[in-house]
Parts: sequence; C-alpha cells; structure tokens
Amino acid sequence: MDVQKKLEILADAAKYDASCASSGSKRKAKKGFLGDSNSVGICHSYTPDGRCVSLLKVLFSNHCIYDCKYCVNRVTSDVPRASFTVQEIVDLTINFYKRNYIEGLFLSSGIFKDSDTTMNQLTEVARKLRVEERFNGYIHLKAVAGASDEVLAEASLYADRLSANIELSEDQELKELAPGKTHASVFQAMGKLKEVKSEGATEQKSRLPSALKNRLTPAGQSTQMIVGATGSADRSLLKRSSELYSRFELKRVYYSSYSPIQKSSPLLPSKQPELVREHRLYQADWLMRFYGFSTDEIVPESHPHLSLEQDPKLSWALRNRHLFPVDVNKADKESLLRVPGLGVRNVQRILSARRFKRLRYQDLVKMNLQMARAKYFLLTSDFNPFAMRLDDQSLQFRQEEQLSFFSEQFSGLTGEV
Repeated sequence: MDVQKKLEILADAAKYDASCASSGSKRKAKKGFLGDSNSVGICHSYTPDGRCVSLLKVLFSNHCIYDCKYCVNRVTSDVPRASFTVQEIVDLTINFYKRNYIEGLFLSSGIFKDSDTTMNQLTEVARKLRVEERFNGYIHLKAVAGASDEVLAEASLYADRLSANIELSEDQELKELAPGKTHASVFQAMGKLKEVKSEGATEQKSRLPSALKNRLTPAGQSTQMIVGATGSADRSLLKRSSELYSRFELKRVYYSSYSPIQKSSPLLPSKQPELVREHRLYQADWLMRFYGFSTDEIVPESHPHLSLEQDPKLSWALRNRHLFPVDVNKADKESLLRVPGLGVRNVQRILSARRFKRLRYQDLVKMNLQMARAKYFLLTSDFNPFAMRLDDQSLQFRQEEQLSFFSEQFSGLTGEV
C-alpha cells in the first residue's frame, strides 16, 4: 500500500480523537495560493494566546487488539487496515512542514501487538523528529495505557503533550464496552507522566540535544471522555474531570460526542446525542477551571444533567437567586465572576475601574460588557434591576416577586458563559 493510501485511511481514522481540537475550516487549495486547510489529515489547534496551529493528525496504525464497542477500529470491525512505518511518519511530517502545510504532529494509534510495542513506535517517531531531524515544532503523542513507566518516561522527553484517554467516566461502563481496558491502567499512565514532569527525569535529559533540554511535556497532559455512549449523567462526567484535574494536574479534559458506527453493539445508542450537550460540558469545565465553581454547584444531585437551553452559569444563578443582584462597587472578585455574562477579563476591568470612581450603568456599557445578560444580576450606583418591583411601603423585595422577575426574564434564555 502506498503512503498516500495509508494517509487517507489513517487520517480519517484519527478524526474520532477530540484531544486535538479542530477549527472546522474548509478552505480548499486555489491557484496562486500556498497550502489549504482541507488537506487530508490537517487539523487545527489553538495556543493559549489565540494562535492557530496546523497539525498533521493521523494514526500510526488502525490495527487494534481491543474490542471497544464504541470504536470504529476495534478488532472485530471490518474497516480497511493500514500501518505506517516510523520513517514514513517522519518523512510526512518534515515534508508537510517544509511546504508550510503544518506546524506540528498529532500522533495516535490503535494498540497493535501490545501497549509497550505501540508506545515504543510512537516514541521512536518523536525521537527521530527531535534528535535526527532537529524538528522544533509541536508534537502531541498518545500515551498508551498499560505501557511501562520507562517507555512513558522516554516519550516525555520528546512530546510537547501526551494524552491517555479515559473514554468513559464509570468503571462499570468501561468494563462493559471496553473489556480489555481498565481505568487503573489509564491512571497509572497519568501518574507516571505527572511524576516524570515534576522530577525532571534528569538522567534521560542528558540524551537530548542541548536546545531540547528542559522540554519535558511543556504542554502537560490531557484526556478524552465520550459523551452520550452510555447513560451517565453530566454530574458523573464532571466529577471524574474534577478528580483528574486535581489528582494528575491535567491541562484539559476533552469531551467527544459519541458517533454511531456501522454494525455497532446493541449496548450503544443508535443516534448521536445532541451536540449542544458537548458544548455545555465544555462550558461547565471552563467554570471549574477558571471561575472557581465546584462540581456540586454546577450539577448538584438534584440537577445531575446540564440544561441544554441555558448555559451552566446562568442555570446556577437562577438556582441561587438570593445571591443577586451583586453590587459592582463592593463585591469581591469571586462574587463578580459568578455573574452571568461577566468573564475573567471583564471582572478585572471592573476591579481596576472602581478604584478611581463609583461605577454607573453607562460605565459598564462603555467597557463593552455583555449587559444584555449581566444587567439582571448587577447593581450599580444608579441602577437596580428590581427597582420597578420595590414595595413602596417597606422598600424591600418580596421574595415571590423576585422569583417571578427571574422567571419572566430568563424563560428559555440561551447563551454563552
């Protein structure tokens, strides 16, 4: 099989791994232009400062010894099979890079033969790129669960990021749908990657060229969970994510909506879940990482599923009406961060501006805040969202009127965090 055919098969097989975000851009090649965003295997990821990075996203092999019911590459599947050699992946990466098609590599694989063999092959690709080709671009490798500590430590020398996918949030679900895998093996891989990064792997660093030292997985590690393949509530997924963030210091948990596959198991749903659920999980994940929300606040036991109509922050605010409105001139940072429509940068602007003056409604408008959403939860020196509902005799809110006000304003409201 020639390399072009392998690329078509293995790039298509890699599309189910969401650990590398895609931009969704579909600009095709045009005469007079260099490159395109629709080439086979090209996807896009974004850096923390907003830059778009084009990556060659491909599997080393789609041969797999496991029979995971949700995976198109499972051993019992009849899909066309292909495998690259180490040198073929290296040549593709360098040639694509020289043609300005890509800036990095995202390399995963089915588990052929055993975990150590597979991980060794992925690591060898990265080693050749770093040491022999002196490639300084981005490399993301799949951390194969079950691989030995030594192999995972070796991979940490060359990869910018490693990802061991947990796939499903509950142990019993993984046992039923992926009988060859265990969460224990995934946690072992995550634990080793955390240990290697913290200890520095001093011995192994000596084998790297001086320009590449101190590069031990600078982008950290990530994982992926499948959404909608089982009946797990959003609370279960977010509880597991919160555990992984704190226990293994993960940089990201990716949520991937289950995609129905041909001849799938009767244990799996026949339809893809609503994509908005995946979106809501990302919003909730963002609240946990950057806004100080706990899982129990976002999805309490009484509300184990995220609302598909309202973003998680708005849902939380409506369940906690007694905490609003928040006075922009007095509230602390944590309280302001919980106001629907206010982001981290907006809160910082408010905190900086109020050092010099008491903020009025128009001051917030001039800051380009999302006042269409935030105004119902904020109190300024000249604006009170409930002013028209004040009791003329007591000048206090009546609880039933406050609840009514929120219900009227936010019935069916949707939007971003």
